[in-house]
Amino acid sequence: MTDLLATLGVYLHQITAWAFPEWSPALVSIDFGFIGLGEFHLRWYALGYIGGIAGAWWYGTEMLKRPALWGGEPPLTRDGLDDLMFWIILGIILGGRLGYVLFYMVPYQMEVLSADPLSMIRIWDGGMAFHGGILGVAIVLWWFAAKRGVKLLSVGDIAGVTAPIGIGLVRIANFTNAELYGRPTDSPVGMVFPEGYVPGSTPPAYNWEAREWVYRGDEVARHPSQLYESLLEGWIPLILLSILVWKFGALKRPGLVAGLFLILYGVGRSVAENFREPDSFVRGLPEGLTMGMILSAPMWIGGAWLIWNALKAKEKQV
Repeated sequence: MTDLLATLGVYLHQITAWAFPEWSPALVSIDFGFIGLGEFHLRWYALGYIGGIAGAWWYGTEMLKRPALWGGEPPLTRDGLDDLMFWIILGIILGGRLGYVLFYMVPYQMEVLSADPLSMIRIWDGGMAFHGGILGVAIVLWWFAAKRGVKLLSVGDIAGVTAPIGIGLVRIANFTNAELYGRPTDSPVGMVFPEGYVPGSTPPAYNWEAREWVYRGDEVARHPSQLYESLLEGWIPLILLSILVWKFGALKRPGLVAGLFLILYGVGRSVAENFREPDSFVRGLPEGLTMGMILSAPMWIGGAWLIWNALKAKEKQV
């Protein structure tokens, strides 16, 4: 009788959970088979990056148009921002991939690297680490500021207030890809994500030939943690930092916005990690901690230092 009630409870929960909206992972798909190029998919994931970069460029341009926000001459010209965005894109791609290799593949998937060293550079197969991307951008900002002779902290503030746009959009793209979903839940927000597998497909649960998502049949309701992350890591920091910039003159204290971004992201990511399903191949971490939490720790430390440096009595600024 107990088993029957448990089975009935699981069944009732599954039929009351939210169904995953089964839209295609691509906005459009174009078949170029007639010229031997196969099918091209304009994916939401790529559009998330494109939209984030375009949004950051636009927002940065608007801030640079207003010297009053900076308390004087803006740190960059329009041409300087254009140049910076090119290098930031490289920093995101190279840093994100290198971070994934160092943080996830080397410690936990070394056999994959040993068997196929070229997997290290196959970004199209998946595998980007946000924290690696942040590190790549930080290196680019340092190099750019040294090369151009501009204030590093002020340039970092531009990145800090604009980065949440891309983060928010890419997390929504993670949702449309049915990837990085959350832990099982009995809460009303639970959603049943497709967890099947189609060999050679990205995302793995989508069959491009049949144009349908693939389910194993034993899926359970899970937290839509991608949407939590979009809110906590993207849109909330964007709103809070924008208020500080436009209403309270935060850009007049170089490094303040960049430091607050690091703290806000670290907090948002650490909270969201409690709902996100940890990577199955990551093992041996202390109880209650995830790789995302551990990698966010340096952001907390760096962010705290930047805030302290910006708020202390004015001395020689970087």
